[in-house]
Amino acid sequence: MGEEIIRSEYLYRGHILKLRLDHTRLQNKQVVQREIVEHHGAVAIVALDERNNVLMVRQYRSGAGRELLEIPAGTIEDGEDPAICATRELKEETGYHALHWDALGYFYSSPGFCTEKMYLYLARQLTHGTASPEDDELIQVEKIPLAKLVDQIQRGEILDAKTIVGLLRVNQIV
Repeated sequence: MGEEIIRSEYLYRGHILKLRLDHTRLQNKQVVQREIVEHHGAVAIVALDERNNVLMVRQYRSGAGRELLEIPAGTIEDGEDPAICATRELKEETGYHALHWDALGYFYSSPGFCTEKMYLYLARQLTHGTASPEDDELIQVEKIPLAKLVDQIQRGEILDAKTIVGLLRVNQIV
């Protein structure tokens, strides 16, 4: 199953995303419009210490209109290797470095309308350094036991999709 793109036009071009309107022909010949958000992709990191505590970041998210508890994550720069991005984002957001990294694959954050591919990493053997978040990132770093976080997911207290995916995937392998 596929769709033939007849015509595309950009409605918005921003720093981290573009909004594209596609006119598409379905297999049944019907023509429809698809609103597509183009995104460079992102990384998400489950940083796990020797006691199975996870480094979490708490920050206000405008899209959700509230503060959320999340695993560290960030946008891949144009042409950047996701593994390099993961190393950079972990240090920027938490101040930590990891000596051991495992790539855990990727997933699409919202494939119905967005091209964002999110690469997931497990970071271990952590050493503390100095965080250097972006000017617009007001982040509080917390260490929380993995088992407690899984319980919070089950109770509906963790609402961020990448965090849910990352924590549940890591919980299955540790």
